[in-house]
Amino acid sequence: MATSPAERGDVAMAVHAREEFPPMEAPWLVVGLGNPGPGYAGNRHNVGAMVVDRLAQQAGAGLRRHKVPGATAAEVRLGTLPGGLPGPRVVLARPTTYMNLSGGPVAGLRSFYKVPLDQVVVVHDELDLDPGVVRLKRGGGEGGHNGLRSVSGSLGSRDYLRVRLGIGRPPGRQDPADFVLSDFPARDREEVQLLVGDGEDAVTDLVHLGLEAAQQRHHSR
Repeated sequence: MATSPAERGDVAMAVHAREEFPPMEAPWLVVGLGNPGPGYAGNRHNVGAMVVDRLAQQAGAGLRRHKVPGATAAEVRLGTLPGGLPGPRVVLARPTTYMNLSGGPVAGLRSFYKVPLDQVVVVHDELDLDPGVVRLKRGGGEGGHNGLRSVSGSLGSRDYLRVRLGIGRPPGRQDPADFVLSDFPARDREEVQLLVGDGEDAVTDLVHLGLEAAQQRHHSR
């Protein structure tokens, strides 16, 4: 039996909706690295975790202890797409382990949610970028970052996505380990909030637009 134009339009819209948001779509996994507990909360090393906390807050969600050992997580729709459609399905997560053991929870969450490697995003502090600079990339080395080293080892690959948040190098002869485990100075509070906000935007653009388009947007700043 022939269908009317209106009925054909309804069918087309339904097919489009299924293609845009299939019921079993694999989520993105966005992990903010840091150390647990209030004593580390303001450390430079925890700026990745700060970004994930901000993303969860903006999504109206709270990170809760997960079935995967050593992990807290919240499943959200990140932002909105053109036309008011809900954004992609994203698992926001923070390990509750110390930084050098981050890989176990990340690999566990990836397995639990069946996340493709190219949809795993790790948000972390970066000594080799000037303070306030945000860069995105796929793969590469760990640059002495114990959290990244643990994640790469547990995933069995370095080819996951990274959102790198510049904190700069320590002044003088200060040990980099002491530098990253110290708090941002109070005078830099405004700049830190800008960095966290830029990191939030970078994650959202990466998930919405893909790596190349997100790089073009953020690397031109």
